[in-house]
Amino acid sequence: MTSAGISTGTPIPADFPPALYLPCAEHVTDPAAAQIAMRETRDGRVALLAYSALDRLHHCCGREQPWILMPTTALDELQRAQPFQLLMLDVVIPEEYRHPRGL
Repeated sequence: MTSAGISTGTPIPADFPPALYLPCAEHVTDPAAAQIAMRETRDGRVALLAYSALDRLHHCCGREQPWILMPTTALDELQRAQPFQLLMLDVVIPEEYRHPRGL
């Protein structure tokens, strides 16, 4: 698991994936309509969960999880549209916290 503080200006590591699979709140046909699903951490911060490969998203969130593929360079724009304090990479969501149709 990797975590980066986007809002604090922490640079993304050079070996970070060039594109990320992001869990969405629901399935959409228009990527512009996608609502990225974020999680609140125990200390109250908003975390963006991102996955370095589709098989990792399926393993970590379940096969029913809606998703969108986003270039890493677009994270700043996402941050402006849906502010988050943490970026967490390849985090496993326990079965009991998965929604049957996604996050």
